[in-house]
Amino acid sequence: MVLNPVISKLAGKLVVLASASPRRLEILRNAGLRFEVVPSWFKETLDKRLFKAPHEYAVETAKQKALEVARRMPLKHLKTPDVVIGADTIVTVDGIILEKPVDKHDAYRMLSSLSGKEHSVFTGVAIVDYQLIDFYEETKVKFADLSEDMLWEYINSGEPMCVRKNVNSETHRVRAIDRSLRDVFINVFCKQEQITVLWCISGLLDMLYSPVSCASFVVTRSLFLSQALFTASKLRVFDLLHTNAELDVEQVAQEIKASVRGTRCLLEACVSLGLLKTKEKSSRPVYRNTDLATRFLCSDAHFSLHGYIQYCNDVVWPLFSLLESAVLEGSSQREKLQESQSAAYNSQEVRLRFMSAMHCTARIGATAVAVAFDLSSYKTACDLGGCTGAVANELVKAHPELSVSVFDLPAVVELSEHFHPQHADNRVSFQAGDFFKDELPKADLYILVRVLHDLTDEKLHVLLSKVADACTPGCGLLLGEIFLEENRSGPSLGLLQALSMSEGKQRSATEYSQLLKNYGFITAHVKHTNGLLGAMLCIKA
Repeated sequence: MVLNPVISKLAGKLVVLASASPRRLEILRNAGLRFEVVPSWFKETLDKRLFKAPHEYAVETAKQKALEVARRMPLKHLKTPDVVIGADTIVTVDGIILEKPVDKHDAYRMLSSLSGKEHSVFTGVAIVDYQLIDFYEETKVKFADLSEDMLWEYINSGEPMCVRKNVNSETHRVRAIDRSLRDVFINVFCKQEQITVLWCISGLLDMLYSPVSCASFVVTRSLFLSQALFTASKLRVFDLLHTNAELDVEQVAQEIKASVRGTRCLLEACVSLGLLKTKEKSSRPVYRNTDLATRFLCSDAHFSLHGYIQYCNDVVWPLFSLLESAVLEGSSQREKLQESQSAAYNSQEVRLRFMSAMHCTARIGATAVAVAFDLSSYKTACDLGGCTGAVANELVKAHPELSVSVFDLPAVVELSEHFHPQHADNRVSFQAGDFFKDELPKADLYILVRVLHDLTDEKLHVLLSKVADACTPGCGLLLGEIFLEENRSGPSLGLLQALSMSEGKQRSATEYSQLLKNYGFITAHVKHTNGLLGAMLCIKA
């Protein structure tokens, strides 16, 4: 089976299918996947008139099914799934979604409309992992002309009243879902190491996965990988090839204002890293983005890492070039770096670049934090240090009853409008203030995502004391952090970030739980992830 190379990636993970469909069970079992079945309780009552295209309805229904199960399982089943798969299939003709027939006459009307015509079968699929991935597959089915006798024989069998689709459509649907699930498992799990390397950017995680035994080669490759990625991103090669699907070396060089020789070397290196692909066209090679580059490296992609890559190039890489001094002195070298770049550090452009980096990284773990727990008992939330509102926007998507106020410094709030979604949700608002000095907004739930690990013990005490004072019994605190293993042997991403010698420190889930207990919070639920953000929900006693 095509999925055999990736099944091992799911070993030890709790994979859940949010459907009792026998055919979907069969598809995943035939693929060799080990999973549990937890049918979704989501009522398929979405107003179809609100969707511009039929496939959007199928995708949104699949998404709500998966999210409902992801939220319910930690509370009702006392299990936290690693992956939840939701799916929904609809049949459309002339752009109209066909419902299940209510009686024989309705079945006749529906089947007559399909006779001799082509219709579409849309399957929407949603996968909740450390992020939410959704997509759809369309299969076109052409009906032969159906005689009256054939129509009524089929109707009288009772089959149309049991299922919404004919057998021929069902066969195509199964194949469509099979292709869709196959593609998403390959894209998500086969490339998991690549995504992790991109997110870490330093390239050092590549050492963990490389089959090459020569350490010097691995280190060199990691160094080269990082610099190739930085350079291609800074020159906007991926944006250029996204706008212009296929360009040759001379065309790319002209657009990025670089030498032909240097451009050729850069493009060929990106091909070797799986970021670009090439083919011969009119006896010359042309280049285009791979799916990985389109998804993560284009600046306008939903999960774009472009801003974070630029931040790493301008700040993190220079900072880690001072790592030897940081280790010898046991202190951060950030002030030393800022002194050498004082003008740049004070510019609005750099502040925007920093916020873009934080927006990129927040988006990667935002969905995992947002769907980790059932938050239906909370109506108002305050995201402390929420920066661009990336986490807040995911929270209101996952919890329709929730409104979130993002509380951050005035300079951050002033620039946050650059990152608002095109159709901003009015349940997300922004309030300027300093959470060390100012009174915190009142809320039922306070949110701290990637904040505590960066604070000194003194600042930590000030912030958590203010949160504790603002909370009444029953109020919640949602924490999102990288949780270290109890023996501090991983995950590597957290430990490598600790090398920056920031004022704070990385902690395990137990350490965070104990820390919050000191301020009157009882840990209710914890969800671990694979090196990305873990989530913890605590309740004020």
